[in-house]
Amino acid sequence: MPAAERTEAVAHLKFTRMGPRKLRRVADAIRGKSVREALTLLRFAGVFAAAPIEKLLRSAVANAENNHNMDADGLYVRRITVDGGPGGRFTKRLDPRAQGRAAFKRRRLSHVTIVVGERPGKTEPRRKSGASVALRGQQRRLAAAAEPAAEKKTARKRTTTRKKAAAK
Repeated sequence: MPAAERTEAVAHLKFTRMGPRKLRRVADAIRGKSVREALTLLRFAGVFAAAPIEKLLRSAVANAENNHNMDADGLYVRRITVDGGPGGRFTKRLDPRAQGRAAFKRRRLSHVTIVVGERPGKTEPRRKSGASVALRGQQRRLAAAAEPAAEKKTARKRTTTRKKAAAK
């Protein structure tokens, strides 16, 4: 397939010293999102597993731009998979136990694969009609912050008068 016709670019991260379950939480959050939105989520995720996935996503975008002549603005995360590393190659550590015994800790390894691609026809993903619960809460907080202080005070007074009327 010629480079001009290719609609996806791939990046791999192998033998990451992090458990697959930790990485999958982050991967599920960005799957299907535009690259711009995914990078923003990863930057402010506050999770240790977000850093290697962000670096890998940037690598996939660079592969798309340089190797396949794709526009970075129109890309989205088409597929992201997190697989466990080889079973026998995890790092073994000893954990002290009672009466001089020891137990093994298994430090797991992971392989991550990201495929970014262009959406056919559109550069940005279509938004769903209903906002998510988190987004609605954020919109309420922003609207409350934008309200003038006088309106907030009157709203508080109304609730106190309602309580007094109900008590009578």
